[in-house]
Amino acid sequence: MAKDLQVVMLASGSKGNAALISTDSQRFLVDVGISCRELVKRMQQVGACPEELGGVFITHEHVDHVKGVVTFAKKYQVPLYASQGTWRAVFSKYPELNRANCRLSGPRMLVGDVQINSFAISHDAAQPQGYSFYWRSGDAKCSYVTDTGFVTDIVREAVVGSDVLILEANHDVQMLKNGSYPYELKQRILGTRGHLSNATAGQFLVGLERLPKHIFLAHLSEQNNLPRLALDTVKNILDSKKRLQETRLLVANQHQPVADYLTGQLALPGFDENK
Repeated sequence: MAKDLQVVMLASGSKGNAALISTDSQRFLVDVGISCRELVKRMQQVGACPEELGGVFITHEHVDHVKGVVTFAKKYQVPLYASQGTWRAVFSKYPELNRANCRLSGPRMLVGDVQINSFAISHDAAQPQGYSFYWRSGDAKCSYVTDTGFVTDIVREAVVGSDVLILEANHDVQMLKNGSYPYELKQRILGTRGHLSNATAGQFLVGLERLPKHIFLAHLSEQNNLPRLALDTVKNILDSKKRLQETRLLVANQHQPVADYLTGQLALPGFDENK
C-alpha cells in the first residue's frame, strides 16, 4: 500500500471546490473555489496552512473553482498553475489579480518529489483540465477528475494506476430532468461538455482494470443529487460487477472537509460505504 498520502476534500460542490493533496513532505491544492478566509480556516482544521503549499493547480475559470484566487494570490507567495486558456479567462474576469506567481501548467511537471500531469477534460470552459499527482518515492498516485461531460480516452489513460481518485458524480439524471432548472441549463449539464451523472461515474469505474483503493465522489449538485443517492448508485453498479470489495468510497461535502488516508487513519465526518 502507498505510504503517507493524504487527500482532503476541503470543499466540493456547486458553491465551491478545493482539494488538499499531501505527502509526508509536500502539500498541493487543487482549485480555490471558496473564499480565501474559509479556505485557510478549513486547512487549519486539518493541520495545514497555505505557506506549506508547493503549488495551487486550477482546473478552469468558473467561479466555483476560482472564487478565492484574487485574495489568495495577494496574500501568499505560492505558485499558481493553470492552462493558457484558463489564465486568459481568469485575467479577463479578474483584472486585479496579482500575476506574479501565475504560471502555465505543462503536461508533465515536477515539484520536489511529486510529478504532476495535466490532461484535458470536456467542459464548457476555456481550456479545462484535470490533474494527476504521482509521489515517486512513496509510489502513490492521486487523480482529480471533475467538471467533465464525459470520460474521454485521455482521461481514462490519465487515471490508470491511481491509488486515490477524485471523481465527479454531479447529478442524478431523473432528479435533474424533473427538477426546477431551466431547459437550457438541464441540457448543458447533460451534454458532453457538462457534468458526469452518478450512473456515468459508476459505469466509468467498472470499466477500469484496477480500481483505486480510495474514491471520492465529488462536485455533487445540491439541487439535483443527494449524498446517499450518489453513494448508493455507484455502490450498486460496482456491486453488480462484484467490484465493490476493491475500493473504499467516500462522498465529498460542500460545507466541511472530508479526508481519507492511505495510512489507515479514520476519515473526517462524511459519507462512506461503512455508514
